[in-house]
Amino acid sequence: MYNSILPRHMEIYEKEEPMTDQTNKILFATGAARGLGKAIVERFLREGASVLAFDNNAENLRAVESEWNAGERVLCVVGDVRQRGDVQAAVDATVARWGRIDVLANVAGIAREDHFLEIDPVDWQRIIDINLTGVFNVAQLVARQMATQASGGVIINMASKNGIAGEVKYAHYNASKGGVILLTKTMALDLADYNIRVNAVAPGYIVTPMAAEIDPPAFMDFYKERLIPLNRLGRPQDVAGAFAFLASDDAQFMTGHTLVIDGGQTSGDGRKLGAYPPE
Repeated sequence: MYNSILPRHMEIYEKEEPMTDQTNKILFATGAARGLGKAIVERFLREGASVLAFDNNAENLRAVESEWNAGERVLCVVGDVRQRGDVQAAVDATVARWGRIDVLANVAGIAREDHFLEIDPVDWQRIIDINLTGVFNVAQLVARQMATQASGGVIINMASKNGIAGEVKYAHYNASKGGVILLTKTMALDLADYNIRVNAVAPGYIVTPMAAEIDPPAFMDFYKERLIPLNRLGRPQDVAGAFAFLASDDAQFMTGHTLVIDGGQTSGDGRKLGAYPPE
């Protein structure tokens, strides 16, 4: 009888987003031109922040800069998180314009699907280089700037629920995100004396352009129906809200934490209420 009251499609998709307050904050965001990074930038812009938008795709950056139409509140820089010179130039440009960096959204990352026996070492290295070493590069160079600021700062690294519970055919991606989680904890310990808080966000299945490039719609439907207790896939806005919260004063006593945004997926053993017996 209880199954009959479970909504098949959640109206929560269209609920108005709650707001925090990022007025006059300076955000440094990587992977800013699409997907989760783009949603995070848009959330911070709506809440009054100014943003250094860093991405490796110049065409995508030009498109979102025009879409945002935020004038002097946005500075777009093309660069690669694997190249420390690119990152340092972006840090310098941020400080030259606004004098400081208050928040880092360390988002840039990639994923691909490969069975463990078939992973090409080139693909393994590329994912580790971008998702883990890239996060280190950006975090260290931004943290060095924050350490000179009396106000310190907030660093938020992009992890994944795949860094907590493995997923088939994603050994390279899972390993990179597991590394981000422990990197985050250690950064929090090392940087606490500089008034720098460091947390991570671990999304579950979020519908992004990257997800759509890997998975067909039928797989997304299966995932929603069988694996996520809240009966829907995540939206980029769900993750952006977590970043906004962690950057806010409401989270001022949180550091070294990984905030999971997965609709309840990692809370159990994978079986949803009503999944057995099958219909």
